[in-house]
Amino acid sequence: MGNQLLHTAIIAALEASKAILEIYHSGAFDIELKGDSSPLTRADTASHDVIMSYLEATDIPVLSEEGRDIPYQERKDWKQLWIVDPIDGTKEFIKRNGEFTVNIALIENQKPLIGVIFVPVTGELYFSSKELGAFKVLVDLEDFDVKTLLAKGNKLPLQRQDNYFTIVASRSHMSAETREYIQQMREIHEDVKLISKGSSLKLCMVAEGTANCYPRFAPTMEWDTAAGQAICEHAGLEVLDWSTKQDMFYNREKLLNNWFLVKKLD
Repeated sequence: MGNQLLHTAIIAALEASKAILEIYHSGAFDIELKGDSSPLTRADTASHDVIMSYLEATDIPVLSEEGRDIPYQERKDWKQLWIVDPIDGTKEFIKRNGEFTVNIALIENQKPLIGVIFVPVTGELYFSSKELGAFKVLVDLEDFDVKTLLAKGNKLPLQRQDNYFTIVASRSHMSAETREYIQQMREIHEDVKLISKGSSLKLCMVAEGTANCYPRFAPTMEWDTAAGQAICEHAGLEVLDWSTKQDMFYNREKLLNNWFLVKKLD
């Protein structure tokens, strides 16, 4: 069953990405502002619709950034749910820098069980499950077979090519506290390198071993992190809630995450 759900999540992410890229290359984004002043494009909506068409068939409820606001009273007894961000990094999508992703996670008893992150512009697919571990593979959206992709995936983390202590941080949400953390790391490690990236690519970079850690001392929502946390944890890392010093958990009453830090297990 777990493998079939992973298959479904991967197909949903890839098919949604076809719809996203069609709009991305057209340049006709139809940008609106949501209630929190964050941007929404017709690509977000198109991606959401495609993903829902696949996930609804699983009979597992879906919490999506672009779906309806589901009250906690309705969600609180869900043992399983999908958490979806149809486009993570809408600002990067609008800037056309390619640093946006499609995020799909399966949560069970508030913990990430499956994670799928696809980067439409580069064709990079990150996927994980508790049973299989975490993997990365390149996808040709014009011609793919999910079973083949699963078989061809490179297990994460990948072989590291340098000796830097690399910190990855947000391109759009760099906070004073993050800068302070980076300075602390500079005092501990000799060769510190800083990389700025958009979307859940930051979690993927730590999972694949390109970066050593990702401090996020600024707001995020559950759909920003659920898939990335699955991939990181299944690659042997931890996503630590900065307030509780425990692993982050999901389907909380308040969907706004605390600050967190992604790093190797101590």
